[in-house]
Amino acid sequence: MTVLKEPKLTFFASETSEAQSALQILQDQYGDVGRENANVAVVLGGDGTLLETLHDVHNIGLPVYGMNCGSVGFLLNPFRPENLLDRIEQAHTVDIFPLHMKAVDQSGKEYDALAFNEVSLLRETRQAAKLKISVDDIERIPELVCDGILLATPAGSTAYNLSAHGPIIPLSANVLALTPISAFRPRRWRGALLPHHLEVRIDIINNQKRPVSATADFTEIRDVQTVIIKQSEAKGCTLLFDPDHNLEERILKEQFIS
Repeated sequence: MTVLKEPKLTFFASETSEAQSALQILQDQYGDVGRENANVAVVLGGDGTLLETLHDVHNIGLPVYGMNCGSVGFLLNPFRPENLLDRIEQAHTVDIFPLHMKAVDQSGKEYDALAFNEVSLLRETRQAAKLKISVDDIERIPELVCDGILLATPAGSTAYNLSAHGPIIPLSANVLALTPISAFRPRRWRGALLPHHLEVRIDIINNQKRPVSATADFTEIRDVQTVIIKQSEAKGCTLLFDPDHNLEERILKEQFIS
């Protein structure tokens, strides 16, 4: 699928020597028109750098083409400096939508943040967290005793969610993964797959004695008492992938790796 003709590039790179060297090579070869004049953002680094760029450019509607100059780079294409403009013109597009988190801390202060990967809640002290889980105003678990819980997007399902033994979600599935982290009670609860349009509310039980933090990608709020999460349909972003490096295929293949 062709995303655009005559790509005009601006570059974002991590501070690693590998990414900075790649940045110099590509800017010398293709130039950099700056964010205001670009129609594609090219990211050089790892998945963390890509996430930072998504937060940086999604409001101005720039599609993002990432090249791996980091360690894992699951959401990026391989680094290849040759024929970059042609590859971008021929790239496949994937639209992803972030989660919107509204958190209220113990003082009553409200916070808003977006997460393209996941929103995670974690205990702050040696004591386990106690959480009440509601979905679309229906109480589903009156008391979950755990180290924490997270709600992951399909794009983020192969990150922290997978490490917490949550499911890998195909991009076209239109579901979110609600995954407990080291659940103690109910011990057998392994999480849930939720339609993407549902709202999840998490209330912290006895939050003074058992404080909990909430993190949306890079934004952490300490000592929360209530967290409400819902997918944002209005603030999506487009990722670009080489035809031979299709993200949907890699997510499918990841489910068969032992």
